[in-house]
Amino acid sequence: MTLSNSLHYRLGFRIALCLCILAFNACEYEIPITPNPTQKVQERLLGDWSSTDGREKMKVRKLDDSDYVVYYDGDLFRAYHSDIAELPFVSVQDLNSNDRKYAYVVWKLSDDGKHLSLRNVNGKVVPKETRDSATISAVLTKNAHNPELFGEAIEFAREK
Repeated sequence: MTLSNSLHYRLGFRIALCLCILAFNACEYEIPITPNPTQKVQERLLGDWSSTDGREKMKVRKLDDSDYVVYYDGDLFRAYHSDIAELPFVSVQDLNSNDRKYAYVVWKLSDDGKHLSLRNVNGKVVPKETRDSATISAVLTKNAHNPELFGEAIEFAREK
């Protein structure tokens, strides 16, 4: 491997790592999208996932009927469905921090259940200063078809 290829590889890895971290930490909000889950846990989301480059691992488990526990990059998160405007949003709460803030993520699972795509909500479209779920829901609904609403997709593959 040449020095140039090595630098490109490391840069690509760092970008991928940053994107994965952004999925859960991009913009932290004081409150969830919805105060309560909008649907039950979906069994098809449970399992062990690896980023497409195999470097990042995520474990998704059922906590109760409506909540997930997610282990990602050494941190624990609580997540639940917060569907708005027919989009599959998830409110993701950081359980390791003292302030336990939220990140907003939209997900898409492939038809065969083997690939999971996550995209974080852009803090420029939904300002982190927004302090109530009704306003957040209204902003997400208004921007549901705005291409600026989401960051880059992070792709995971189900582990066998």
